[in-house]
Parts: sequence; C-alpha cells; structure tokens
Amino acid sequence: MAKRLLDLLLSSLGLLVLAVPLGLVALAIKLDSPGPVFYRQVRVGLRGREFRIHKFRTMAHDPADRGPQLTVGGDARITRVGAFLRRTKLDELAQLFDVLQGTMSLVGPRPEVPRYVALYPADLREKVLSVRPGITDFASIEYRDENTLLAQSPDPERTYREVILPTKLALQARYVDLCGIWTDLSILVRTLHALR
Repeated sequence: MAKRLLDLLLSSLGLLVLAVPLGLVALAIKLDSPGPVFYRQVRVGLRGREFRIHKFRTMAHDPADRGPQLTVGGDARITRVGAFLRRTKLDELAQLFDVLQGTMSLVGPRPEVPRYVALYPADLREKVLSVRPGITDFASIEYRDENTLLAQSPDPERTYREVILPTKLALQARYVDLCGIWTDLSILVRTLHALR
C-alpha cells in the first residue's frame, strides 16, 4: 500500500513538474519525423499479465516494418531526436503514465517482451513477475549503456539471451528480495545520479 501511494504521489508530481519539458519532447518528435508521439509495445507485467508500455517514439514510424525487437546502438531506424532521447533516457519518462495507471511502478523489474520472458527459468519467472514492473531497478542502472554493449557484439541477440538477460534476472530477483520503500528510494537516487 505504501509503495503504491509513493508511486501515485511521485508520478503525479513528476508529470506536473515536467509538463512543459514533456510537451517540448512531444513537439520535437512531431517536428523531427512523421508518426505518433508515443510508441507502445506489449510487455509482460505483474503475475504474467501483458500490458502496453508507453515510450516516447525514438524510431521512424513505419507500421509495415516490425524490425527486430532488440535495438542496438547505431540502428538506422532511430531518428535524430530519438538518439538524444535514448541517450538521456527521456523516452522512458512517458512511463509515468503507466505508473499512474497502475500497470507499472517507479521501481521494479524492467518489463520484458513476451518472447524473452518465455526464456526465464520457471523459478525466476515466478519471482520476478510477483511484483509490479518498474521504470528503473538495479539492472537498469547496471545496464544503462546496454545498446552500446550490444552494438559491440558480433551476435547481439545471442549476447542478450546468454549474457545480459541472465544477469538482469539475477539483479531483478535481488530487488524482489530487498523491495521496500527505502530500497525504492535508494534506487531512485542512484538512477538520478547515473543520469547526470
């Protein structure tokens, strides 16, 4: 209950304080390339329920081009404004709407797409999906430059599945073991520090 109240308070405050900057981000996206302001993608959330996550759109909009779900640095689909939004993580701020809606929390395991969740070992899957997914967590801080790491790999998909994903799951399981208001506040502070 206290965690949900903190989510509601901070996400409402964040949307209020950031209303003008978020409006400018939306305007920049519209001026940079045709298409919607938001990008929505199916992710797996609390207790395995699927939901559609919000992000500010960072790629060229082409409904016919599904493209790979794994994005690496230098992806030709990323727009000029999109590159800036990804680098600064501003594209993630749209998830404040998901927090307000209740499908996400400010802090919790980052929600994955269904095809990667299908690779989770059963025990870790149950544990990681036992809490509401979040905008940030231990793994988000550890892998802040994930796209750059993947771009350096000769096989990004394999590197993600065999190296990054297992490490992320271990960090997410650690969060579930430690989750609480003080852990969340600590992760929020560390996230803000990492973005400086």
